[in-house]
Amino acid sequence: MTIRILLVEDQAIVRQGLKMMIEQDEQLKVVAEAEHGLKAIEIMEKTIVDLILMDIRMPVMNGVEATKKIKERWPDAKILILTTFNDEEYAVQTLKDGASGFLLKTSEPAKLIDAIHSCMKGGMSIHEDVAAKMVPKLLEKPKKEMVNVPLTPRELEIVKLVGEGKTNKEIASDLHLSIGTVKNHMTQILNKLGLRDRTQLAIYAIKHDIC
Repeated sequence: MTIRILLVEDQAIVRQGLKMMIEQDEQLKVVAEAEHGLKAIEIMEKTIVDLILMDIRMPVMNGVEATKKIKERWPDAKILILTTFNDEEYAVQTLKDGASGFLLKTSEPAKLIDAIHSCMKGGMSIHEDVAAKMVPKLLEKPKKEMVNVPLTPRELEIVKLVGEGKTNKEIASDLHLSIGTVKNHMTQILNKLGLRDRTQLAIYAIKHDIC
């Protein structure tokens, strides 16, 4: 199965380098390119893609704004943020808006490819340098910001594993459940907590010391 990728980056030479890195994996194919967020939205309206690699600093519409708008219109879209700026503010905001991960452009090609596959399986990929600054930023906000809803012991186990970045398949293996059962639990948990997706759930887990 080929994973169709939209590459959003304002510098053509960087786009070409990223494309060459990505397509080292035979399963990955860059099917469209955009130089800013607005162009990416236009492409999304007429092109089927599985995952978006999104730069942060771009003209016309930056990656933070584009991520928010794309997730509002296409909630199931998977977005992996790429940037040269090790800035936790961007990381926190894009993850809150639904991005599936945050990597620095200095990451090794193998790490980028692994992150793409992880995102496609429902996991989260956050560069360790960004995570080191981002987690304290998440924890500094008062926990009362999100409503506490009683979760069952099993649901808490699942939330903990989501907070650790585990995919549904990995959670099913760890808890000796079927993937279908994990998906059903996930739906119930998101409904109880009033959250949109597993990215928001992972942030919830961190903020509430569940993971």
